[in-house]
Amino acid sequence: QVQLVESGGGLVQAGGSLRLSCLASGSLFSINKMGWYRQTPGKQRELVASIGDGGSANYADSVKGRFTISRDNAKNTVYLQMNSLKPEDTAVYYCNAEQLRAFSKYYWGQGTQVTVSS
Repeated sequence: QVQLVESGGGLVQAGGSLRLSCLASGSLFSINKMGWYRQTPGKQRELVASIGDGGSANYADSVKGRFTISRDNAKNTVYLQMNSLKPEDTAVYYCNAEQLRAFSKYYWGQGTQVTVSS
């Protein structure tokens, strides 16, 4: 089993910055891809950014140039640096991990609230 714990959310004014962290623990063999998703009331959970083993990153168009995803494999941690935050970035942010074995399995953290005031 894999456990994911997010941290770093909070309240920030528009234009400010936050850094989210996701610590993975448990059976981490074959964890190849990790990412950040977000969800607001009335909307489906959407991909914000993802990163593979080799460091290749993908971003939603709405956050390109403002957010940066990175990972520290020694610490089993993935980060999301969020700059130039906008009110529309307000959401619960969830960490995700893909475990690729004979069957792919996905894990989710409990989420961390990010609120951006205007």
